[in-house]
Amino acid sequence: MAVKVYERILDLFEAEGVDTLFGIPDPNFVHLFHLAEERGWTVVAPHHEASAGFMAEAVSRMTGRAAVCAGTLGPGIANMAPAIMCAKVENSPVVFLAGQRARITEQRVRRGRIQFVQQAGLFEPSVKYSASIEYADQTDEIIREGLRRALTGRPGPVYIEYPSQVIQEELDVPPALPPAAYRLTGQQAGPDRVAEAAERIRAAERPVLLVGHGVHTARAGEQVKALADLMACPVVQTSGGTSYIEGLEDRTFPYGFSPAAIEAVVTSDLCLALGTELGEPVHYGRGRHWVENEANRTWILVEQDPEAIGVNRPIDVPLVGDLRAVVPQLADALKDAPRAASPDLEGWIAQDAARLTGLAAAAPSGGSPVHPARLIVEATEVFPADGIMVRDGGATTIFGWTYSQAKPHDVLWNQNFGHLGTGLPYAVGASVADGRRRPVMLITGDSSFQFHIAELETAARLNLPLVCVVAVDYAWGLEVGVYKRTFGPGSRETGTHWSTATRLDKVAEGFGCHGEYVERDEDVAPAIKRAYASGKPAVVHVVVDPKANSEEMPSYDEFRTWYAEGMQ
Repeated sequence: MAVKVYERILDLFEAEGVDTLFGIPDPNFVHLFHLAEERGWTVVAPHHEASAGFMAEAVSRMTGRAAVCAGTLGPGIANMAPAIMCAKVENSPVVFLAGQRARITEQRVRRGRIQFVQQAGLFEPSVKYSASIEYADQTDEIIREGLRRALTGRPGPVYIEYPSQVIQEELDVPPALPPAAYRLTGQQAGPDRVAEAAERIRAAERPVLLVGHGVHTARAGEQVKALADLMACPVVQTSGGTSYIEGLEDRTFPYGFSPAAIEAVVTSDLCLALGTELGEPVHYGRGRHWVENEANRTWILVEQDPEAIGVNRPIDVPLVGDLRAVVPQLADALKDAPRAASPDLEGWIAQDAARLTGLAAAAPSGGSPVHPARLIVEATEVFPADGIMVRDGGATTIFGWTYSQAKPHDVLWNQNFGHLGTGLPYAVGASVADGRRRPVMLITGDSSFQFHIAELETAARLNLPLVCVVAVDYAWGLEVGVYKRTFGPGSRETGTHWSTATRLDKVAEGFGCHGEYVERDEDVAPAIKRAYASGKPAVVHVVVDPKANSEEMPSYDEFRTWYAEGMQ
């Protein structure tokens, strides 16, 4: 069949289940955007290309598939660079499409060309694959190679551009191939390794499941729940894997921040690690809480990338494959002989429930401005049970992972890269991926929120069920704390403060959203309820105690151990 290049690009993405496109259209993309909308795609034009990339990354996390965003040639793709780097570090399979000047322009030996830079080479270090569609008949092979690289082994971003003279050319091509016809899908582990892993799990007395970010992004919760039921053991979350699996909420404990998690790790004689790189925040699986019982502990790791096996720590039973395929293999091998519950499991469940109740009671209250710990308690106690949680911001996130009273099934934040400002774009992208069905709560600090605050207009235009709870101390709170610890209280805190006249609720109203202003802790929950009831995207501006925000961050000593190998 005869199709134009831009039509074929859509065909190839549709074969992978992609139906959402983010970006600001330019002459290279207007035909693509126009046809995508005709075909029923969700097409979202935000206010900044970095936001487009972050929104696309959120879609990949919420769907378990590749996602797509487009950047205008030159400055547009330059703006997208932060999202490309973030997707690289966060292992997100995003296809970044870029326009480019016609090749006759690129190859001129001239100066002063408009809106032009050689782009592909700039991004090669930050992507798994960088290519240009130089000729129309390269479309299939390059798009497929991009998807193959993005989704094979460790997921990650790819960069594909095409010069303007290519987009309107015609191709005579057959229907697009399904994914399994051109790339490896559903890779299983070898049956001998699965049998060995199952035997070790059955023999263990105190196993733990270490669940990371990859379980969420693979949308593998149901499969992991079935395995966890057969293992009857505690589930320990990495800091990147803070989405709770439905049905496992009570026996899921955050690594490092829950005494139950620490005790389960220290006493464990087997760790089955799923969807985690075993990186710094879990001390590479060999430092800190893992040291005491290391000699008696078996390690089983499910990992798509064979080159990652044994890098951060030795692994006794590596299971190389897609965890969506390997976890069912393990469950099938264990189904005829499920384990009895770990001996301390009920005690740990009770201990962790008491921890959360105690934190809620201990969070300082009655003050104005609001103590950030009390803000987190009040906000998460009214978090909708079926909601999507998005985090952003330094000090606010540190308070959040300690004091949160909610156990959401979908949590988005970029723990690996620590990129501030992703929260609002993530929230928009997650809601778009969800079809705008479930309520979304973004909990963020004012510093992070202002990075991409213009996307409030995008949220309003799409009428998303999004409430942004913003802790406002009119400062870079985490950096204020660094100044205090480095130079002592009362020292100059250069470059960390701004006007206390800032009103983010009024900014929200200016974008067509609902705004709430809060100075007392008893008003936080009612304001959030009114925000959801408004039927509009909303911002709840909560003035928080700046001294507490910079000096009283909970579990900070544990957080600092993530950086033990460096200067910080």
